Amino acid sequence: MLAYPALAVVGFVAGLVDAAVGGGGLIQVPGLFSILSDRSPASLFGTNKFASICGTSMASWRYARGVDIAWRLVLPTALMAFAFSFVGATVVSLIPKALMRPIVLGLLVFMFIYTLRKPDFGHMHRPSRVGRREFLLALVIGGGIGFYDGFFGPGTGSFLIFLFIRLFGFDFLRASASSKIVNWATNLGALCLFIPKGDVMFQFAIPMAAAQIAGSVVGSRMALSGGTQFIRKLFLVIVVVLIAKLGWDTLHG
Repeated sequence: MLAYPALAVVGFVAGLVDAAVGGGGLIQVPGLFSILSDRSPASLFGTNKFASICGTSMASWRYARGVDIAWRLVLPTALMAFAFSFVGATVVSLIPKALMRPIVLGLLVFMFIYTLRKPDFGHMHRPSRVGRREFLLALVIGGGIGFYDGFFGPGTGSFLIFLFIRLFGFDFLRASASSKIVNWATNLGALCLFIPKGDVMFQFAIPMAAAQIAGSVVGSRMALSGGTQFIRKLFLVIVVVLIAKLGWDTLHG
């Protein structure tokens, strides 16, 4: 019975962080593996995805009410992310994940240095005109990010925020809002595999989902009130934590 309050705390904190800037998996996945250490990895990942989709649903709804979202870019990105997340989840056992860590680590370091060296990066919202090039770019981003999230996962939200700013001219607030909708789609794609296989422990997933929703309400409220500068600072913190975690995993195999 002690597992339930512990999982609720983990879910709330993960929901809060994820709603503000992404990276909730950094908290929730290790929490699940620690608290429910006797369960299979597949069931823990499936439970994580179920709780996460509930939190991202709430965050997406709150952002959609308070932020103008470029739906003509975000929806095709989300649809491709949904499809390729399922593909990534199905091939997860075919490619050694150890090959991914150094690549992702390098990309995260690049993102951190780039953002740090450009104080105005993501400060102004100057969205691109949505033409054929932008539409095709959205499809490519959705497919790549969706596959990555279904297959590997760490840093998905951070990559989305960076790409929405760098390629489409969003500010941090709107990039964070848009990333939640795409992340919701990747979670749904993965759940289309996990649920039929019976890899979601609903007795734990449902209470965690409720805690995630509560956390996402607080996190999205903090982001909307704090604005672009708050999200930029939190983004840099999350990227540093991701770099540290993946660096540790790479060195210790």
